[in-house]
Amino acid sequence: MLGTQYPLLDIFWTMLEFFLFFIWIFLIITIFMDIFRSHDMKGFTKFLWVLFIIILPLLGALVYLIARGGSMHERSAQQAKQQEQAFQSYVRQAAGGSSADELAKLTDLKAKGAISDEEFEKAKAKILG
Repeated sequence: MLGTQYPLLDIFWTMLEFFLFFIWIFLIITIFMDIFRSHDMKGFTKFLWVLFIIILPLLGALVYLIARGGSMHERSAQQAKQQEQAFQSYVRQAAGGSSADELAKLTDLKAKGAISDEEFEKAKAKILG
């Protein structure tokens, strides 16, 4: 009985609208996150972008993606890198190993001949960097 009142094509159309709506919400949230993570814009510029996207959502999102969409990935990658560095720093601190301890271990490995001079320099630069 349900199939005669609500055809299969209508079910697919409803599912498409449902998924497009959630993709739209995800896009708007991503744009807002990018606006607030961007350090090259001042507060008033951020306010104008947010206002533009709230008042004219479709046009605002499209204009933002055209104007600043190319650098969205760069800002996202930069934030991921900062989070990774903070995590690595926390892990080193929680493990109790300092840079001096790691350098001492590297020096011992080099003295024993387990690593070459080149490997020692790379690892040393990684620890100090």
